[in-house]
Amino acid sequence: MAFGVIIIGDEILSGRRIDKHLPKVIELLSARGLSLGWAEYIGDDPERITNTLRRTFASGDIVFSTGGIGATPDDHTRQCAAAALGVPLELHPEAAALIQERIRDMHPASSPSPIDLNSPENLHRLNMGTYPQGASVIPNGYNKIPGFSVADHHFVPGFPVMAWPMIEWVLDTKYAHLHHAMPHAEKSLLVFELAESTLTPLMEKIEHDFPGVRVFSLPSVGDAERGGVYARRHIDLGVKGEPEAVAAAFVKLREGVHLLGGDIVEPGAVSGEQLT
Repeated sequence: MAFGVIIIGDEILSGRRIDKHLPKVIELLSARGLSLGWAEYIGDDPERITNTLRRTFASGDIVFSTGGIGATPDDHTRQCAAAALGVPLELHPEAAALIQERIRDMHPASSPSPIDLNSPENLHRLNMGTYPQGASVIPNGYNKIPGFSVADHHFVPGFPVMAWPMIEWVLDTKYAHLHHAMPHAEKSLLVFELAESTLTPLMEKIEHDFPGVRVFSLPSVGDAERGGVYARRHIDLGVKGEPEAVAAAFVKLREGVHLLGGDIVEPGAVSGEQLT
């Protein structure tokens, strides 16, 4: 079981809006000792959304989906989730009550006319509470219009001010037993004067000798914005996994880079300027 995120909306793919959900979901998971396994961006294409959800429902992963749960013609996520599961949409009674409560909240106190919950406009708003059969609500502290959960998939609005607290609520309500369940550590160093191809046998040996430890290599042609040693061509080389194994693997990684003749900087050491 992995955590995944699906970010839906033509406005993201066209560049009209910049996605902020992906870094925030990573942050929310990391704060709980969890990590993101995958992420996907999808436009407002019902067939593509349905096919994606059909695949992710079958995966057994825990998935957050942002966007497309409103009631305008470009909102398809609720319908696509139902189609992917092969179940009908139905008005959730708790969602209906919350939407009607929101309607009452929005009605001006000075209005001479009473609220008509059966007006075409207000009946249309109830569409935001139609979910795949068997869904449960995700509370929305911002405007009371809920999201919904079904089959370890959790659907929230595209607005960060609503979506992020709702994702936190899901993590803390439904998955608290997973928080910090697997201790995790990550250690890295900056390597100069060596090519990735030269480092690859060392990386393979580390992963072979330390099962459960993963090696990562992030080459850079130089980052002038950060300056200092980061302005030079380098490789951010490291290991991640169970803390004790990572500590031992990092010692071997460092020794191996030295034997290959690479210059090393450990990020943060002496302002990152001293080679060792």
